[in-house]
Amino acid sequence: MTGTVIFDPLLPLPLLIALGVIAAAGVVLALWRGLSGWAFRAGAGLVLVAALSGPVYLAEDRAPLSDIILLIEDDSASQRLSDRASQTAEAADALATQLAARENTEIRRIRVPDGMKNAGTELMTTLSAALAEEPQARVAGIIALSDGRVHDIERTPDLPAPLHLMLSGQEDDWDRRLIVENAPAFAIIGEPVTLTLKVEDSGAAPADAMADLDISVDGQPPERFTVPIGQEIDLPVTLPHGGRNVIRFSVPEADGELTDRNNAAIIQINGVRDRLRVLLVSGEPHQGSRTWRNLLKSDSSVDLVHFTILRPPEKQDGVPVGELSLIAFPTRELFMEKVEDFDLIIFDRYKRRGILPPIYLDNVADYVRNGGAVLISAGPDFAGADSLARSPLGTILPAEPSARLVEERFKPAVTDLGERHPVTSGLPDPEAWGDWLRQVELDPLGGQTVMHGPGDRPLLMLDRVGEGRVALLASDHAWLWTRGYDGGGPQLELLRRLAHWMMKEPELEEEALWAEATGQTMRIVRRSLSEEVGAVTITRPDGTEETVELDEVSPGRFEALYDGTELGLYRLEEGEKTAVIGLGPAAPKEFEETIATGDVVEPVLAPLRGGVFRIEDGLPGIREVRAGRPAAGRGWLGITPREAYQTQDVHQLSLLPPWLVLILAALLIIGGWLREGRQ
Repeated sequence: MTGTVIFDPLLPLPLLIALGVIAAAGVVLALWRGLSGWAFRAGAGLVLVAALSGPVYLAEDRAPLSDIILLIEDDSASQRLSDRASQTAEAADALATQLAARENTEIRRIRVPDGMKNAGTELMTTLSAALAEEPQARVAGIIALSDGRVHDIERTPDLPAPLHLMLSGQEDDWDRRLIVENAPAFAIIGEPVTLTLKVEDSGAAPADAMADLDISVDGQPPERFTVPIGQEIDLPVTLPHGGRNVIRFSVPEADGELTDRNNAAIIQINGVRDRLRVLLVSGEPHQGSRTWRNLLKSDSSVDLVHFTILRPPEKQDGVPVGELSLIAFPTRELFMEKVEDFDLIIFDRYKRRGILPPIYLDNVADYVRNGGAVLISAGPDFAGADSLARSPLGTILPAEPSARLVEERFKPAVTDLGERHPVTSGLPDPEAWGDWLRQVELDPLGGQTVMHGPGDRPLLMLDRVGEGRVALLASDHAWLWTRGYDGGGPQLELLRRLAHWMMKEPELEEEALWAEATGQTMRIVRRSLSEEVGAVTITRPDGTEETVELDEVSPGRFEALYDGTELGLYRLEEGEKTAVIGLGPAAPKEFEETIATGDVVEPVLAPLRGGVFRIEDGLPGIREVRAGRPAAGRGWLGITPREAYQTQDVHQLSLLPPWLVLILAALLIIGGWLREGRQ
């Protein structure tokens, strides 16, 4: 039972003060006039003002409340290294037993799980949630059992009591990790890009000066190098192809290190072409020549060299061919010495006229077999005796002309195979395409027909020759689409896709397997000209395998969604097609730094003078300390008793009841009157 005096005024405080001032003024006036009863008058005024202030004696019946100790147990992934899990569990049980032996104490054991979406150890977030559920006035101490690698230290709440860290791990722990200091998202194909790597040892590491480094591109067998430890390494890397290039760097696990989960790094770089170098060879002048040139020049990433013949073939006046050009065009340099520098060569209505000797065209055919690309836009010239099909280029073409020219109005259409081929599948609104008026009849020799004209005659054929690719368009009326004739058509999109397919861009490959990552979910995509594909075998980062069936979502495109169970490098395989993809970093945040330390949490402990203790050194004793005093010392940690209580009952007793006020005021007033009357 405790008691105290409180005031419950019957009047507003300003009015009560005004009455007190008036009473004091009356007493002062009585003194000034020399009235002998001024003391009685003062006493009466004091009694009345005191009565109006409402003095009350408040008595409370209090029940003491127990102190609360929060025991935070870190159960994140890094706590499962070595013997940390058992070490922490045993220490938590021992501390709980020690605290339970104290009188008037409650223990709250709280587990810190793995952070979501690679957030790391969210100890402070867990602590904030625990404090929100407990009355702050009862929390006497907080003890966290962890390796100290806290990743949300900026979310530290206001602590009502000292926080102590019981540090797991061993003094002689050490670990090796691979760090990628910088890695661009994009790089130019064929040009070296510099990556900065570092192999770093932490903790009680052995005195090794060098380490092995394995480098693998797109899941291929790795190459091994020896690199210094603790030094930044500038590594030039040249991307082998366009699209996503997945590069994996790894360091073999060393004897005694904590984990190899941070010994690898995955870099995904998109390969892009700096410039697309195109050689456009125009033969007989026609309406489409300018269209081809305008289409190629409209793209700032295209370097165009245009070799054109401006003199019509019917104009024969005996002038030597070498004197017909406006400038001395370097044909030998282009077609013999520099042909390998071009990414694409386009022949637009070109026929043999003695300007380009057969040896030049034979060199172009070799250029294709060695990985180059040729696109032929055929007109009436292709059906004649001077056709390119009857030159050395004919050996690489997918068809030969039948010598017949079909001149009738027709609407280009995509073949069944073309519906599945990435060059022509999904072209916008085929029903609205405008008509063409002429086509060369072809006799297929191989390749793939993706578009056809009247009578299902091949219109656009694609073929692979050696390491290179060839496209044959059996009409010179594609320019009608650009001019908007009869509604026009997607000539620009078709040309873009043709160019990218011939450049072997991964997204235009007709047989391809890849995956697109969103968080820890990947969309597996298999493109094929076949109507059915097999299941995809997924190899997880830990080496286990799983099989996933694909569904056809559009002609030639099969997809499936897969949720990765862990972060790291996944390998996909279907038939002869393989792909790799990284979900998140190769090493989760929990394993970036693994050596136990109290340095991260130290700034949080300092304000309330908490301490850091190693579990391997034994458990500290527990003492009671006053708030503001040091809460940790050699071999002991302190908690602050809160002496909290719960009020069960309240009694109020008025110190100046009305009857007492009436008697006292009346006696004092009468006493003053009698005193002054006797005088």
